[in-house]
Amino acid sequence: MLDCVVQNWQGEEVGKATLDLRVAKEENAAHIVHRALVRQLTNARQGTASSKTRSEVRGGGRKPWRQKGTGRARAGSIRSPLWRGGGVIFGPKPREFNLKMNRKERRLALRTALASRAEDLIVVEDFVEQLPRPKTKDLLQAISRWGIESDSKILLILPQKEEMVYLSARNLSTLKLIVATNLNVCDLLWAKKIVTTSSALAKIQEVYSD
Repeated sequence: MLDCVVQNWQGEEVGKATLDLRVAKEENAAHIVHRALVRQLTNARQGTASSKTRSEVRGGGRKPWRQKGTGRARAGSIRSPLWRGGGVIFGPKPREFNLKMNRKERRLALRTALASRAEDLIVVEDFVEQLPRPKTKDLLQAISRWGIESDSKILLILPQKEEMVYLSARNLSTLKLIVATNLNVCDLLWAKKIVTTSSALAKIQEVYSD
C-alpha cells in the first residue's frame, strides 16, 4: 500500500491518499518489469525496412561482356551484389517483431513498475478549473510549487483528457501527459517525477486493482 500526500494548486498539503495494488514478489519484480519493457519497445518497431536482392533490382539482364578473352573477371550481370547499384546480400525484409506476454503478467508488471516509483509520485488536487485558458507559464509555476525542477522529465497522469491542460502542457518537451487508463511501463520508468491527481489515482485503483 502506498500512502501519498495530496497537495493543492498552491503546493500546500491538504490531505492524504492511498494506493493499494498487488505487485510482484521482490525476487521476481525486476525480471517481470524488464520483460514488459522489452516487449513494449520491441512491439513498437515497425519492421518495414526492406532492401532489394539482385533479382529485384531493375536492369542487369544483359551480360556485361563476354565470358572469356577480355582479361577481366567473368560477370553475368551489372546488378550483382559485388557491383555498385547491385542487389543487397542478406539485407532486411519486412518482418514482425511482436513479442507475446500474458495479460496477467503485463498488468502485474505495470503495477510493480508504478509501485517502484512511490518515492517519485506526487499527488495533487484536480486543477482543471485553475486553467480556464491554455497557459504554459501557469502550469510551470504550479509544477515548481509542487517541488519539481522545471527541467525534470515529468509524467502527468489525468483521469481523462482535459483540453486546457493538454494545450498548456504540449509545448513542454520534458512533460508527457497520459490518461490513467493508458499507463505503460516505458513511460513510468522514463519519468523522473510522476504527477497524478486524486481522481486519476482513484481511477488507477479502480482499473488496475485486479
